[in-house]
Amino acid sequence: MTRFHGLRGPLAGLLALLLSAGAVPAQFTQFQGPNPPPVPPANIPNPPEPQAPPTPLAPPPAPQQQPQTPPPPRPAAKENPPSNAPLRYALTLAARYSAEGQNVNRALYWRIFVERPGTAQPLFLVSESKDAQPTFSLPPGRYVVHVAYGLASFAQRVTLTENTRETLIVAAGGLRLTGRVGEAVIPAAKLRYDVYEGNFLQRATNDGKKKRASRNDRPAVIRGVVPGDLVLLPAGNYYVQSTYGEGNSTITADVRIEAGRLTDATVHHRAAQITLRLVHASGGEALANTSWSVLTPGGDSIKEFIGAFPSIVLADGEYVAVARHDGKTYQANFKVVAGRDREVEVLARPENAATTQQSQTKR
Repeated sequence: MTRFHGLRGPLAGLLALLLSAGAVPAQFTQFQGPNPPPVPPANIPNPPEPQAPPTPLAPPPAPQQQPQTPPPPRPAAKENPPSNAPLRYALTLAARYSAEGQNVNRALYWRIFVERPGTAQPLFLVSESKDAQPTFSLPPGRYVVHVAYGLASFAQRVTLTENTRETLIVAAGGLRLTGRVGEAVIPAAKLRYDVYEGNFLQRATNDGKKKRASRNDRPAVIRGVVPGDLVLLPAGNYYVQSTYGEGNSTITADVRIEAGRLTDATVHHRAAQITLRLVHASGGEALANTSWSVLTPGGDSIKEFIGAFPSIVLADGEYVAVARHDGKTYQANFKVVAGRDREVEVLARPENAATTQQSQTKR
């Protein structure tokens, strides 16, 4: 601190002298040390003026892609069945109407039987199908192929030792029936058909003579066929018995069935529907609780029933109506004309009373 106070006097005088000399702009001189400042070897030149912007370089062309060839497929590995797996073959079936005919594509029912000779059941059902062209997987062996087509059926033996395709000949056709009286179609509810095999008019007896056979000589192929229904039958000759109503109007006609074809047959009846009434006077009220018999002129009974308004279909011809009411019997003759449905009145009068012998019917 003593040395600093010793310098304060000379510094103050120096400052006062400078102030009294006037305002002289202050100049600052670069401090130079004992050595001169370094001089650069040359001035730094200005940077060159910018020229046109550089042209960007185009990217190098992409390498051309070579089409890739898929690797060759690997051969499928052959699957060997286990040594204990049973060997089976495919049996494919089809049906034709004839050797050169069309395929049967519907209504087929296939069944496959394996042959077991020397056993209690020589044919044993192993498979079945309703497809038009089924394929069965079966072990090798001997089989019987059975196919049903409606009422027709056919069978063929097949020995299966490899994949096999078989075609069976189904020689069958269709039958469709309708009925008419004159030009009028008979309602289906009043008609029924029975179909028999063979020819009705040309069947011979054991002694070589031909006769007209009755419906009970052989069983029917099919009974109760409804009009308009399709019946599938083996090709051949048949006869049809058509029954109209519950009386005696029955017509028999021969038909022939051809393989692969539909036979439309129309049966014409000559008959009419008759309604019976027992009255006290013409146009009067029918008497209830009346028993009726319809007879042929020879006395053969056709139909018997009870009621005030019984109705019956009769073939054209002459008949006798017998009515029994309240212990008395009356009768009247009438005629049936084909296609003319009508009412027949029996008057309950003494002149129409039947004798005991007349009222009896032949059994």
